Amino acid sequence: MVVTGPGGSGRSTAINALEDMGYEAIDNLPISLLTRLFSDPVVSRPLVVGIDPRNRDFAVEGLFEALAEVESRTGKAPVLTYLDCDADTLIQRYSETRRRHPMSPDGDPKTGIDREIALLEPLRLAADVLIRTGPLNVHELRAEIVRQFQAEENGNALVVNLQSFSYRRGVPRGADMVIDVRFLRNPHYVMELRPRTGLEKTIQQFVQEDRAFDPFYTRLLDLVLFLLPAYQREGKSYFSIGFGCTGGKHRSVSVTEMFAASLAREGWSVSARHRDLERLGAGQPDREVVE
Repeated sequence: MVVTGPGGSGRSTAINALEDMGYEAIDNLPISLLTRLFSDPVVSRPLVVGIDPRNRDFAVEGLFEALAEVESRTGKAPVLTYLDCDADTLIQRYSETRRRHPMSPDGDPKTGIDREIALLEPLRLAADVLIRTGPLNVHELRAEIVRQFQAEENGNALVVNLQSFSYRRGVPRGADMVIDVRFLRNPHYVMELRPRTGLEKTIQQFVQEDRAFDPFYTRLLDLVLFLLPAYQREGKSYFSIGFGCTGGKHRSVSVTEMFAASLAREGWSVSARHRDLERLGAGQPDREVVE
């Protein structure tokens, strides 16, 4: 596996997580040395290599050529994993660390970040696995890496990521499918229910009692169960669904919890996250759902 992406996107975190999973790990490897790793004797353990523009011999075309040569020598195509992150988040991360961007001669990190993102765009487009790291902290990125690549080792290469959110704070970045559940009746207007969250069975039951819930839920579950095997056959590594309501506290959280349990019962690897509950300190951390 080759891991790349702009500086600040989490390459070191991803590589360390893979190393802990049993991969041999080499970071910041010159491209000219990549093919030499596959000379005799052949590497017997899974190998992850971090490559990025810090290397003086870095060139996108050179990396593509090296990957093709590795595939020719071994008969297996290396997995190109790209950690994608928006420029605004990268700028914030650089300002927090007070590091100078290596591609910014004038000292302005935005200049270097824009150059690096443009340089790496062909790799982003060609990536076998693309992970959007902007919304993730270090621990969430590590969990995402473990989920995705442990799932591949277990023969199920597609992980379903579910996330509740509030429309007031915007739609989650990178969602493959967004479902608006604001048509369901709102516990917010029942005073004794208002302080509670969709993590509680009382709220979930209240949402389920809406006449529209059963037809909606049944149709959506049938659709997603139809789509997931198709995406898996196409080699997709993860599928993200966002459930949104007004405040991100009751309806979206309830549906996310119930949908995660339903998919887990069907044998899918599922994680559930509640973005806006986390902002309030009321949510549980991003976790795998097991039935």
